[in-house]
Amino acid sequence: MNLTEQLLHALKRHGAKQIFGIPGDFALPYFRIIEESKILPLYTLSHEPGVGFAADASARINAGLGVAAVTYGAGALNMINSVAAAYAEKSPLVVLSGGPGKGESRSGLLLHHQAKTLDSQFQIFKEITCDQVRLDDAARAPADIARVLASCLRHSEPVYIEIPRDMVGVPCNEVLPLPPLAVDQDALNACVDEILETLSKAKSPVLMAGVEVRRYGLEDKVAILSRRLGLPVVTSFMGRGLLAEQDAPLVGTYMGVAGFPEVTQLVESSDGLFLLGEIICDTNFAVSETKIDMRKTIQALNSRVNIGYHTYADLPLAALVDAMLARVGNVDKAFEIKPQVFPRHMPSDAASIAPTDIATAVNDLMAQHGKMPIASDMGDCLFTAMEIEHTALVAPGYYATMGYGVPAGLGLQAATGERPLILVGDGAFQMTGWELGNCKRYGWDPIVLVFNNASWEMLRTFQPESGFNDLGHWGFAEMASGLGGDGVRVGTRAELKVALDQAVATRGRFQLIEVTIPRGVLSDTLARFVAGVKRLNAVK
Repeated sequence: MNLTEQLLHALKRHGAKQIFGIPGDFALPYFRIIEESKILPLYTLSHEPGVGFAADASARINAGLGVAAVTYGAGALNMINSVAAAYAEKSPLVVLSGGPGKGESRSGLLLHHQAKTLDSQFQIFKEITCDQVRLDDAARAPADIARVLASCLRHSEPVYIEIPRDMVGVPCNEVLPLPPLAVDQDALNACVDEILETLSKAKSPVLMAGVEVRRYGLEDKVAILSRRLGLPVVTSFMGRGLLAEQDAPLVGTYMGVAGFPEVTQLVESSDGLFLLGEIICDTNFAVSETKIDMRKTIQALNSRVNIGYHTYADLPLAALVDAMLARVGNVDKAFEIKPQVFPRHMPSDAASIAPTDIATAVNDLMAQHGKMPIASDMGDCLFTAMEIEHTALVAPGYYATMGYGVPAGLGLQAATGERPLILVGDGAFQMTGWELGNCKRYGWDPIVLVFNNASWEMLRTFQPESGFNDLGHWGFAEMASGLGGDGVRVGTRAELKVALDQAVATRGRFQLIEVTIPRGVLSDTLARFVAGVKRLNAVK
């Protein structure tokens, strides 16, 4: 086999299910092999940021590798933001980039797509990936590929692989996966001892499940662990969607002053807060009603466990969870929780639509037709998602980039075969909504809810005096047919219900519902968030 075929087989063995990409001249040789070999299916999109977001979402939903394939320079550098989002939120994304061949690099000429130097792209990606390789030596390539893919899965962070275009067809040996790293059993046992002792002494212990629980495929085990330990479970804003399909004692989502008071009180009054795979970031903890002293929590993240002032290094999350399960017996503890209550039964009347009405309508829809996975963009659409019943969700909750929702929804459907619901604001839709034009080629048919208030409304809440937040109405519903789908604009709750019923009944074409929302009307969750942030800032 040649080098590209060996790379593709290695990606598949390491869990990749498909490739998202956009070709270019430096990438044409390896794209040809991807297409002709059929080792992994290839989905081409329209703009590199969308490629990165779709591949990222496929990695998140499947707890495996996502693959984004692009060309050198203009392609790879155009995907920087998507890869940075994946790095920040610990998504195992593999970036494949074509590159100049050896002869071209020695020509003495500046090459098209080159930035400062031929090596600039490689150096830039070092900042937002955990491992990198240029496959310019066929003899060394199997070991290099094995190392980089192992790093991607071990750290659950993006990696970068550059393929010089004169190397794609060079004969190459098989890539043999690296064995798992050895774990210090004495350190692991001591760590488990201390965690269990700390939790046993706590009067109100709570487990907060973070994104690493999904990244390492641990949701089933964490659900069992929580029941055996008798721990009520919450997720953070960033971890919303975790444990939605598991039998876990899930109370709700912690959002500090923006969340439900019962959940906030449960977390902030806990004397045994177990942060399992939780990224300690501002979107998760900056709006706490009562500041949480992280020194008094148990934190397991990035293969480290911090308990008070003790640190256990080089303990992977999967090994920790397995070791704890081995120690807690086989009997679930009996205890009661009070789950978060979500809005239901939207009136079908002539009232204008608020974001919370959208959440209510979606809850009604899923109660009747079953759950749908959700891809959400940033903005009030994501805060609205916090009012929707627990279901699989991918969103840039920490990195908070706009433009994620639509391509992420396409990535969800390609990766799972399930029909997704996409929540996106009008500002973000202007960025990447046009990727919906690719649905017809691949048979994708997401339901897309565009929150249209002709405004960057979330930004307006913090700086209402600025006119640059005005966007105007673009007529998204009318554009849908030209992109290969169906579109409708709704302005009342009755119209929204009819549109959702029609959308769920129509298969084979994407369904776009443009929801007209009066300017200044926010979801209940975002309204609480804004009020809480302003109150906290006033105190400071």
